[in-house]
Amino acid sequence: MQEISHDGSDSIPLFAPIGYRSAKPKRAVTVAQDYNVFAIVQGGRLEYEAVLFVASFFDKNPNFTGRLILGEPQPSERWEYDPRIQNPQVRRLLQDLGAEIIPFQNGVFGSRYPNGNKIIGLTALPDNEPFVFFDTDTIFTGRLNAVPFDFDRPTASMKRENTWPEVDLYGPGYGEMWKSLYDKFELDYASSLDLSQPDEYWKRYLYFNAGWFFYKDPAEFATYFTHYASEIERDPPWQIETQQLYPWLDQIALPLVIHKLGGARDTLPSGLLDGEVSWHYRYLPLLYATAPDETVEVLEKVLAPNPIKKVVKAHEPFRRLVFQGKGRKLRDMFDRDNLPRKEQAIRQQIKKANMWYR
Repeated sequence: MQEISHDGSDSIPLFAPIGYRSAKPKRAVTVAQDYNVFAIVQGGRLEYEAVLFVASFFDKNPNFTGRLILGEPQPSERWEYDPRIQNPQVRRLLQDLGAEIIPFQNGVFGSRYPNGNKIIGLTALPDNEPFVFFDTDTIFTGRLNAVPFDFDRPTASMKRENTWPEVDLYGPGYGEMWKSLYDKFELDYASSLDLSQPDEYWKRYLYFNAGWFFYKDPAEFATYFTHYASEIERDPPWQIETQQLYPWLDQIALPLVIHKLGGARDTLPSGLLDGEVSWHYRYLPLLYATAPDETVEVLEKVLAPNPIKKVVKAHEPFRRLVFQGKGRKLRDMFDRDNLPRKEQAIRQQIKKANMWYR
C-alpha cells in the first residue's frame, strides 16, 4: 500500500469538519506543552454524560491551560436521525462549564456505526497539536497533568477484556487472525507481540479498549484510523470473515494505528488513567457497582450544584441513581474487593435487581 504522507503534499484530514481550520506550523512535542482534551458529544445519553465529563474535568483540573473540545456530529445522509445535542440547556451548560463544542461531518460511518464518531471526530481538532481522546463516559478523579504523556509514543487503555476475536474450534486462531490484519496493511506483526504471554493467549496480541488514546497529531491519527477501519469493514481478510466487526471495529483498527505510529503497550505508567486520574465507567450503574469510593464522591459532588442538577436530572440514570439515592443501594450489592471477573456477570446482577439504567 502506498504510504500516506503528512508533509503537506497530502491534504489532511480526509474529511474536513465544518469550520475546519488550516494546520498550524509543526512544533516539537514535549510532555510539558499544552494539549487538547477531546471527547464526542451527541444527542441522548452522551450529551448528559458529557456534563459529568466536563464538570469533573474542571473540578480536578481548574488550571488546565489546554482546550477541552467536544466534537459534535452533524446531520447528513449518513444519519437516520439528528445526532446533535437535543437539549439546548445541556449545550449552554457545557459551554458555561468551559467546554468548546466543535461540529464535524461524519461522512463515513454515520448511524450504522456511531462508534465511528471517535474516528472521524478527530478531524475537528487542530492539526499538529497533541491530543488526548476520552470516551464521554469518563469521570475525572485527579490532575491530568500528573500523567507523563509521551505524545510521540501513542498508547491506549489496557482496561479491556478478550472481546475480539472469538476463536472458533476449527477456525483460525488468535495469531492467524491478527497477523492477517498486519499483513493487509504491511505492518510488522512480530514486533507487536507480547512474548511474555503464551502463544494463542489473547493478551499476547496487541489489543486495547478505545476508551482513551493520545498522539502528537490528530490529523495523522485520524487518517490511519479511518483508512484501517474502512478497509477492514470493506474487505476483511478471509481469516476474519466470520468474525463480528460491530461494535468492535474501532478496537480492531486501533492497535494497528498505534503500532504504525510507533506506539506500544503501556507507554504510560499504570494506575493513572483508568485509576487515580480518570475512570471509564461505561454505564452509570457500573460506576456505582465497581468504582472506588473516591470516584463516587466526585460524581455526586460535581452534579450537586443546582445549575447542573436541574439539567442532568432529566436523564433517568442520573435522576434515579444519583438524586434518588438508588446508586448507593446498588453499590451495597457489590464487594469492590471481590467483583465478578467478567463485566457481563456484574450487568446481570444489576439487571436482576431492576437497577440497570442507561
